[in-house]
Amino acid sequence: MELIWPLLNTVQGVVIALWTASWILVALVASALARTRRPGLALARRVWAPGLLRAVFVRLGAVGIESLDPSRPFFFAANHQSWIDIPALFAALPVPVLFVAKRELGRVPFLGWFMKAMGMVLIDRDDRKDAVRSVEAAAECLRQGWCLLSFPEGTRAVDGRVQRFKTAAFAAAIEAGVPVVPVALEGTGRVLPRGSLKGRPGRVLVAIGEPIPTTDLRREDRAVLARRTQQAVEVLLAGLRNEPVPAAAVNPVDAAADRDGLLEA
Repeated sequence: MELIWPLLNTVQGVVIALWTASWILVALVASALARTRRPGLALARRVWAPGLLRAVFVRLGAVGIESLDPSRPFFFAANHQSWIDIPALFAALPVPVLFVAKRELGRVPFLGWFMKAMGMVLIDRDDRKDAVRSVEAAAECLRQGWCLLSFPEGTRAVDGRVQRFKTAAFAAAIEAGVPVVPVALEGTGRVLPRGSLKGRPGRVLVAIGEPIPTTDLRREDRAVLARRTQQAVEVLLAGLRNEPVPAAAVNPVDAAADRDGLLEA
């Protein structure tokens, strides 16, 4: 069987590339004709993502969807294990979602065209001024009623553990006054590990936590909000893995009580 997998992975790669390029073109045309990004995002959720997951033999499960009101905007914050996270979240979340992503992805053919046309928020973390502009753009998306999703770890985890959440993107949620929703993904790192093209069949689980309100927070509370969200993700992830809750996540942070500087702003 091990001799078959390299050939199968090659076939999967070709299928994924053709599937993605084809549906991106359809999405771009549909959104251009409709003069709104909604058709493109709907195709990503209902066609591209489910089809891609089937191509790599992923079985997707999701819990906690009932905690979301699809009529209001949310800022989703998820752990990051694999590029499979993106189609998994597109398919699992019950609302159209825009992603916060690295600016260099905007230069990738097809993918970059789609991201720019859909209004994804592209950020250059090495350019402080650009990062500030990106936070403002993210806040404006939220004010307009769009849901936004960020991977606050900034990169994919190697060992499956949740890395420290970066704080910048949380300022957008605070400025827009929208709730932050913690999201945990489990299984994507096994289906396709970071740095590998050797995919394997598997089950991917998505757990959606209770929204964390931001209406009483100020911009300088973003580090506290990031820590509280990370703790919530760690609790959700432990539940998916049937593991004990990490000790650091047992006592959630109260932003109002911690405002004076337990964490850097």
